[in-house]
Parts: sequence; structure tokens; C-alpha cells
Amino acid sequence: MTIDDHEDVMTLPQGDVRLLDSDVARRLLASQELARLAYVAADGTPRVFPMLFHWTGTEVVMSTFAGAAKIAALRARPDVAITIDAASTPPSVLLIRGRASVTDVAGIVPEYALAQHRYAGAEQGAANVAAVDHPGTRMARIAVRPAWVGVLDFQTRLPGGAGVEDFERRGRS
Repeated sequence: MTIDDHEDVMTLPQGDVRLLDSDVARRLLASQELARLAYVAADGTPRVFPMLFHWTGTEVVMSTFAGAAKIAALRARPDVAITIDAASTPPSVLLIRGRASVTDVAGIVPEYALAQHRYAGAEQGAANVAAVDHPGTRMARIAVRPAWVGVLDFQTRLPGGAGVEDFERRGRS
């Protein structure tokens, strides 16, 4: 996934998975921002659901408890989109598209525990995991390997591939 030392990762086109090597992507993948998972529900309507996540280096892993409606929906229609963004000025946005792979897990999904520790800290994260780790607990591991990656920093990378000058003129005749 790495790029040649002579190539600037931020000059790569939107969609190139090597954008995961950008500072924006690395920062957001290590952050405490929520991943927003977009998928198509069983009734055919779109859904966006905010979720804790863990980046393994190759997959965005989210988890949910057995019985969640999104499990069947993701198995039926695994194509998803994810956004992880920071509401800063200017905003930083990581956009990911891929296919969700859903695996049933008896007990706690390991990446769920890792995410809890990252989001809440070691002590509170351990308490959060302990609160749901009971005999008979069942979860689903939702893993998305990025197939398309976009990065927006609203300084050099803007929506729609617009240049800075074009973006500054947006909405004007």
C-alpha cells in the first residue's frame, strides 16, 4: 500500500487506496472519532450508523451484538461506505468504500475491546468490556477492507476534485 518516495500521497487521485498512507487518513484512523457506516437496510432504504471502530492496518473493524438488524442487511448487501471525519476548521474527512464481511463471534470481538480502550482509555475501556462480557454473549465482527479511499482536507483536497480556486468560487455565477 506504500507509495514511491518520490510521489506525494496527497497528489493521488480520489479512490486510490494508497491515500490511507496520508497524514489525514492516519490521524483519523487512530482518532476517537466515530466511523459512520452507510449501508442498505433489509427494507431497501439507506442507513447511516455511527460506530466505534478499530483499524487493523488492512481493515476497518466494527462490531455489534447478535440480533442487530444490520447483520442480516450487511450479509444481503455487503457494499458499504464509511466516513470518519473531524469537525475541525478546516474539516478532515476520510471516505472509504468496500464490502463488509460479517463473522459471528462467541464472546467479545477482540477489536471491540481494542476500540473501547482507544475511545475510553484503559480503565474505562476495560470496565465497558467487562459490563457486556458475560457467558453467552454473542457479537458480530464487521470488517471492511478498503477498495476505494478518498481524503478531504479542504486545503489541498476538496469535494468533487475541484481546485482551490474553483472551490472558492462555488455558488457564484
